[in-house]
Amino acid sequence: MKISELSERSGVPVATLKYYIREGMLPRGAATSPTSAEYDDEHLARLRVISALAGVRGLPLSRVRDILALIDTPLADPVATMGRAVSALPPYVDEPIADDRARTAIAWAGLTYDPDFAAVGQLETAIRAVENAGLPWDEATLHRYADPMRDVAAAEVAPTARQTPAEATAYAVLGTALYEPVILALRRLAHQHQLELRPTVDEP
Repeated sequence: MKISELSERSGVPVATLKYYIREGMLPRGAATSPTSAEYDDEHLARLRVISALAGVRGLPLSRVRDILALIDTPLADPVATMGRAVSALPPYVDEPIADDRARTAIAWAGLTYDPDFAAVGQLETAIRAVENAGLPWDEATLHRYADPMRDVAAAEVAPTARQTPAEATAYAVLGTALYEPVILALRRLAHQHQLELRPTVDEP
């Protein structure tokens, strides 16, 4: 397909497509002449990923580029690859911070502590916000969230055992980026459901 058809089928303006190509986010099409190229369904699939990350997820294009680079050229260490993917997702912690609260929480949860893993700084920032708002934060509160998340993570990682390394990387990186909003929405819906189930207290 020509770039005009790719634009029509993807809903992405031609100017934006050319920008993605210049930035290396979208592969160049197969040249058919000095001024034209052919694109295929792989380009369309790539655009769906970009649109999901930039549009639905709302990531800056610089962060989208980081995630695409990890999918195209994953690091040798899958944990390091995941760490880079997490660092591309909000909340962003661009400067190193003391992580005493996060380290304690990770120990309470029995999880792996790696000071270089971006989620450690993200957890530290989140705990500080909870405490600053005057909400409770203790080991029991930690387990309320960490224990179910361990089960969710185990179920999410399970399919990677049947995937090639490249497939597993794409699944893990994109899954981290795109399933988190699903988890958040389901949590909110569960809150609504639980509130609906509460017994009604009759007014005196």
